[in-house]
Amino acid sequence: MTGKVLLAVEGPVAQVTLSHPGKLNAMSRAMWRALRELFADLQQRSDIGCVVLSGQSGNFCAGGDIAEYPDFRFDEAALRDFHENEVWGALQAMLDCDLPLLAQIEGACMGAGMEIASCCDLRFAGASARFGAPIARLGFPMAPREAALVMRAAGELTAREMLLTAATLDAATLLQRGFLNRVFPDDEVATEARAMAERVVSLAPGAARLNKQCFRAMTLTGYAQPAPDLIANSFRYAASPEHREGVTAFVEKRAPQFQLQRKP
Repeated sequence: MTGKVLLAVEGPVAQVTLSHPGKLNAMSRAMWRALRELFADLQQRSDIGCVVLSGQSGNFCAGGDIAEYPDFRFDEAALRDFHENEVWGALQAMLDCDLPLLAQIEGACMGAGMEIASCCDLRFAGASARFGAPIARLGFPMAPREAALVMRAAGELTAREMLLTAATLDAATLLQRGFLNRVFPDDEVATEARAMAERVVSLAPGAARLNKQCFRAMTLTGYAQPAPDLIANSFRYAASPEHREGVTAFVEKRAPQFQLQRKP
């Protein structure tokens, strides 16, 4: 059993589920490759307005599948290929996705789980969720681009604490430090995540995509001003039906009716 990445689409919301029974959804190499392919496909879909990412059976993701490590980690070229192509390829596909991504975090969120959650726009967690990256106990550091991703999302203090002391932190701490948007009782996380996804898809889908593109451009430039070409292209929505509907609905004092393109 190498684990799977499952996709279920209900209306405009896509549910992506990490599934590796018996291993707390630890990421196998096959799962990293599947995650990359799935998000590349989601990026092309116009009938989806939000993606909720979760783990199966009460855990988000406990890290990497350590049972696979002896097969490749002791060879420099193989190790580089794993991190730069398989792992970062999947994470980059998530970062490149213009759909809003919401992490529904329950139970263990360790190592690879922290990296995957760091790619999401919104992060909800159960009160008993635990976070960390205790890979120093396994004798290796976090790969550079992965460490930068976690540091940007979780903060420098948190990243240093996790990687240098193998600390495991609770949801309340990660909320206080700004990694999480909200913390809920464990039995309410799925319901609250779905409610937020429904709120996201009730809003203008084109505007969400443009915001994601702007956020990505500013992140790549260190939160400086957006690149000139992004600014030049950022107002092409002026004559769009979505723009007109949003403003007109406000003037007419009614709820706007935004439409996703339905998949044939």
